[in-house]
Amino acid sequence: MIWSRRRFLGASATMAGAGIVDFPGKHTSSITFQTHSQTDLAATPPIELIALNRMAYGPRPGDVARVRQMGFTAYVDEQLNPNDADDALCASKLTSARLRIQYDAGMGYPAVDEMRLLRTIIENWGLAQLWPLTKHPAYQERIRPVEEVRAATLIRAVYSKWQLREVLVEFWHNHFNVDAYSDTRISATWPLYDRDVIRRHCLGNFRNMVRDVAKSIAMGFYLDNAFSRDGPANENYARELFELHTLGQENYLNHLYNRWRDVPGALEGNPIGYIDQDVYEAARAFTGWTIAHGQTISGSLRLPDTGEFAYVDLWHDNAQKRVLAFEIDPNQPPLSDGETVIRLVSEHPGTARHICRKLCRRLLADDPPDSLVNRLARIWLENKDASNQIAITVRALLLSDEFASTFGRKVKRPFEVVVSFLRATNAEVTPNRDLFWQLQEMGYRMFNWGPPTGHPEESAAWLSTNGMLRRWNIINYLQSSWLKAATFDLPGQTPPGLTARQIVEFWVGRLLAVPPPTSTMNRLIDLMRQNGSADAPPTGSADEIADRIRSVVTLIAMTPEFQLR
Repeated sequence: MIWSRRRFLGASATMAGAGIVDFPGKHTSSITFQTHSQTDLAATPPIELIALNRMAYGPRPGDVARVRQMGFTAYVDEQLNPNDADDALCASKLTSARLRIQYDAGMGYPAVDEMRLLRTIIENWGLAQLWPLTKHPAYQERIRPVEEVRAATLIRAVYSKWQLREVLVEFWHNHFNVDAYSDTRISATWPLYDRDVIRRHCLGNFRNMVRDVAKSIAMGFYLDNAFSRDGPANENYARELFELHTLGQENYLNHLYNRWRDVPGALEGNPIGYIDQDVYEAARAFTGWTIAHGQTISGSLRLPDTGEFAYVDLWHDNAQKRVLAFEIDPNQPPLSDGETVIRLVSEHPGTARHICRKLCRRLLADDPPDSLVNRLARIWLENKDASNQIAITVRALLLSDEFASTFGRKVKRPFEVVVSFLRATNAEVTPNRDLFWQLQEMGYRMFNWGPPTGHPEESAAWLSTNGMLRRWNIINYLQSSWLKAATFDLPGQTPPGLTARQIVEFWVGRLLAVPPPTSTMNRLIDLMRQNGSADAPPTGSADEIADRIRSVVTLIAMTPEFQLR
C-alpha cells in the first residue's frame, strides 16, 4: 500500500480541517499543507537518504556525506558487522547518562530520590546481581533495570554508529514481544533479555535465537512455560511459538484440516503448515522447561531461587510426540524434545517466508512483493545453519532493487518520529519518564505492549486523528524543552549570513529526504522572512530570528514528508 500525502493527512482530517497545522509556542503560526499523490513526490531520493531513513533512525549531521563517500554497499557491510569498540560517542553518552529514581519510605527501606547512573547497563550486570532485585521491597527498584534499558535504548538509537543493529533490535524485541512490566521477575532481569538474547542474536542465527528466547526468564514467565508440566501442559508458549515467533498465522491450517495426516505434504514429512494438534504436541515437548525460583519439585525437593534456566525431568511428558509430521520417540534425553521442536519450526519454509515478509514490512513497505519475499526466504533456508543467517538475509534485502525504489511507503512509528527528530537536529538527549509517557500516549509502549503480538507494523495502525495530533505535539514539546528530555541549539547550527529562503532550504535538507510541495516551502519562507525579503537575511533582533528558526524547524518536522520513510 502506498502512503501518499493525501492518505497520510486524510487520517487527521478532523484535526487538520482545511489543511491547517497549528502548534502552540511563542511564535504561533499556521501552515497549509496541500496533499498530493505519491507520483507528485520528488524523484526517488538518493540511496544514502533511503538507507539512513530505513536501516537507521534517520541521518545525523554528516551522515549523508559519509555514506555517499564510502558507498552504499560498503555502508551496508559495515553496519552488518558492528563493533562496540568503535562507538565512542554512544559509549560516552551511556556512561554519563542518569535517570531519576524516586520512591517513598516503606517497611524496612528508606525513601530515595536521586539521579542514578544506568548501572545495570554500563556495568553489564549479570543474573547474580539482577535476580536479588526481584525481592527488593520497593517496586521502583524492581522495575529499575527495565527503566535503564529503556533509557539506554533511546540513547543508542540517537547516538550509536551501529544504526542497523538498533533498528533490528527493535524489530526482534517486537517480534519476540514480552511485556516487561507484567511481572517484576521479568522487569528486574530485563537487561539479560535485551543484551544476551535480542542483541546477541539480532544479526545471528534464527534457530539459536528462538532457543535462547525459549529459555529466557522473560519469555518463561510472560507466557507461563516456567509453570508447564505434564498433565496437562500449558499451551501458551507453544501457541505463540507457532503463531507469532515462527510459522505465523498465515500457515495455520486448522480451519481446513484437523488431522495431521490430512495436511498437504505431511505424509512425506513436509507439511505446508500447522494445525492445533501440532501446538498441543509441542506444548508437551516443553514441559519441564522452567526458571529456578525456589519452587517445589516434589515433596521436600525444591529448585534453588537463582533465576537460572532449569529442566525438571519429573515434570516432563516423556511419551511419544508428533510435531509437523515428525515423530519424536519417547524417553529422549533432557531438553531434546523441546530442542527438536525448535529446529522443526525454525527451519520450516513457512517460517522463512513469514520472517522475511516481516523484515520487508519493517525495512521496505507494508505490501512487499512476493517475488522479493520468496527470494529472501530461499536465502534464509540456504543459510539455516550459518552463524550470521539473519545478516546474510538482511544484506540481500538491503541490496535489492526493491529497497532502492520504494521510498515513502512506510510511516514512521512514534519512536522513529522522536529519534529521527533528535538525530536530525543534533540534540543533546536526557532520557526521562515524561518522554516515555508521551510515547505511551502515542500508542508506543516500549517493553510494555501487553499482547504477545507486539506493536503493529502496518502504517494504518498509527494514523488515527489523535495519533496525528500527538505526533505534532511531541515535536513541539521536545523542541520547547517542555519535556526536559533534550536540548537544542538550532540557531547555532544554522550557517551565518543565509537569506530567509536559504535558512528554510538548509533545514528542509537536514530533516527531509524529499522536499515538500512548493506551497509548503513558500509558507515556511514567509514565516522566516516576516516583513523582509525572502532573498535577504531575515530581519529582526537576534532573539526574534532565533525563535523563527526554531518555529520553522518544528514545522518542517510536522510535515507529511518527515513522517515517511
